[in-house]
Amino acid sequence: MKRPRGAATPARAPAERPPMPRARLVPAAVVILVAYPTRASAERAAKGLVRERVLGCATVMPDGKAFYRWNGKEHADPSTILWGKTLASRSRRAVLAIRETHPDTVPEILVLPVRGGHVPYLEWLAGEVR
Repeated sequence: MKRPRGAATPARAPAERPPMPRARLVPAAVVILVAYPTRASAERAAKGLVRERVLGCATVMPDGKAFYRWNGKEHADPSTILWGKTLASRSRRAVLAIRETHPDTVPEILVLPVRGGHVPYLEWLAGEVR
């Protein structure tokens, strides 16, 4: 049945909602993306950064190709990407550690914020880095 224009909507009983679970506070995480010229240099960096607990985890993805301009000349070179996971509060230390051993003059190092994720993983990550 159609309600006449301007007629009040019938009142409904409020639906009962289950209680919200308490949010667990986890430290903010970041992903650090780093391009390396070779798989070997990326793997060497990944092992060292995890061993030193700068990164909680590092994933190396080989077989990429980087296209860029350097000193006015176009380049297309092999590239291997390292995805490093650490806490936002440790990202400065991670960037400095990466720069110390990176073979490039101006290494591609990007710190990307993590806006969410699997809470148990983020808790594990927080326990792995120093």
